[in-house]
Amino acid sequence: MTAAPLHPDTLGTLCGLFRARVAATPDQVAYRQFDEARDTWLSFTWARVAAEVARWQAALVKEGLVPGDRVAVMLKNSVEWVIFDQAALSLGLVTVPLYLDDRPDSAAYMLDHADAKLLLVEGKSQHKKLAEIAGLVPSLQRIVSLVAPENGLAGWSPRFVVAADWLAAAADTPVPERHLSADLLASIVYTSGTTGRPKGAMLTHENLLWNAFYASQCADFGPHEVFLSFLPLSHALERTGGYYLSMLIGAEVAYARSIAQLAQDLQDIRPTVLISVPRIYERMYGRIQDGLTKKNSLARKLFKLAVRVGWRRFERSQGRAMWHPELLLWPLMQKLVAGNVTEKLGGRLKLAISGGAALSPEIAHVFIGLGVPIYQGYGLTETSPVVCVNRPDSNVPSGIGQPLPGIEVKIGDNDELLTRSRCVMRGYWKNEEATRAMIDSEGWLHSGDKASRDANGHYAIIGRIKDIIVLNNGEKVPPTDMESAILLDPLFEQVMVIGEGKPYLTALTVLNEEHWQAFAASLKVDTGHPAALRDPRVLKALTRRMAQHLKNFPGYAQIRRLHPELKPWTVGDGLLTPTLKVKRNQVLDRYRAAVEAMYADFAR
Repeated sequence: MTAAPLHPDTLGTLCGLFRARVAATPDQVAYRQFDEARDTWLSFTWARVAAEVARWQAALVKEGLVPGDRVAVMLKNSVEWVIFDQAALSLGLVTVPLYLDDRPDSAAYMLDHADAKLLLVEGKSQHKKLAEIAGLVPSLQRIVSLVAPENGLAGWSPRFVVAADWLAAAADTPVPERHLSADLLASIVYTSGTTGRPKGAMLTHENLLWNAFYASQCADFGPHEVFLSFLPLSHALERTGGYYLSMLIGAEVAYARSIAQLAQDLQDIRPTVLISVPRIYERMYGRIQDGLTKKNSLARKLFKLAVRVGWRRFERSQGRAMWHPELLLWPLMQKLVAGNVTEKLGGRLKLAISGGAALSPEIAHVFIGLGVPIYQGYGLTETSPVVCVNRPDSNVPSGIGQPLPGIEVKIGDNDELLTRSRCVMRGYWKNEEATRAMIDSEGWLHSGDKASRDANGHYAIIGRIKDIIVLNNGEKVPPTDMESAILLDPLFEQVMVIGEGKPYLTALTVLNEEHWQAFAASLKVDTGHPAALRDPRVLKALTRRMAQHLKNFPGYAQIRRLHPELKPWTVGDGLLTPTLKVKRNQVLDRYRAAVEAMYADFAR
């Protein structure tokens, strides 16, 4: 059945979108997710999802929740996430999404700050976390768990209930019809908080619905698209792109089991659309590079040839290059090299969207050369979130593309990217000062990102204005470009370039354990010795290796010294956000002594 075209003007709200989708294609498969107990993928039609939404509506009504009340969700990506969100939205409630692996103190802060009255959790692994935070959030009236605690409910707060019991108890509760407007608050989405406490972006039904609609105009989406969803639904990009957009176009969404099982899920689901952050593509790139090191020189040369020919083919398709005799080699390169990569992604991928952070041009070059259709975009939680994206017929992989239709973008003072549209948030929850600093009197949202624009209207992000490093000689360095170049090397797992107000640049880095062992062996260094990472031979060789990846940067943008570690920076230790962004200030604080040592000789 062909999906009916849907438009925000007639839908009004996100729950209006859901109702229209159910009415248009009730028997079409909406979602798929893996059932571990049955060891199989289960399918859910739109009609079945609607029936479940009605059950959850009744349970929420029985709780006495009224329009405007905040309800939080802390689930992995699943059909239950969608069901809860739609049930809440239809009653005028405000959804507060939380990351499944967030720290207990961070989750408690957001729940308390939002005055959340109800929290839906996965269960099992979260029960210990709940025990830590439940007493810190007085507003919480109810905690609903999809799974019962292994030891039963003994000792748990009376606020706690298992979802099956909670739903059954509300079976006969009448659900009132609520007439909602597009400007009603739909969600409070907390920013990842790389500096200070996270702020709650207030997003309306209009914000999210129109952003999904504008995004749907940027590619030729068909009714039979299949999305594989693995970026958390608590991330604004997945929320709009992998949930509301897919609902708008009538696509099917399959929920990946885990990042560890992603390779198998790609084979099982064979998606046509992927939405991801660069880290996933970086890991794929790393595996490809590792595999090449184990092949002979002929295989490596063939790989490089395939990328070169594929890139020529891409550039010609974009109208930026003439025909070249090497293009005749593409069918052979596709059969021998490129096809192996695209088949591992399911074999029918049409759109691979990358957002949330900058994607290395080198990684984009390799994947696009091999026939993987990567399109980089840009957005902010505060803009619902997409602002710019590359298009199939206008793709500049080194940049973020052009603004979505209906969205204004301009370059302001200090080359800051500004944007204005009906997708811009209402403001920050309980934080008028931060709202005024973010949105000016003319409605322009100040992104905090330094940007450039070419003659064809394509934008590129230079870096975060606050993160730009200014050396003591006045030279300005955007560290993210350097970090992306260094991370192409599988030896370096994580890296942070520093040097604000200093005479030269240094770096804090985490090494990949497996590659470190091989690297140390090549230097005849005993990795079992506690001081192995501080061996002068190691530090000199690492600095030289890092310099190889920075040879195209200016002379002042070179790493003079570095401090290597083997313990990764994680969300749990407070050094990464749930979206895996480095908390630069926290990392600096953690390694302050090491940083001082790297500049000690100069000071003397």
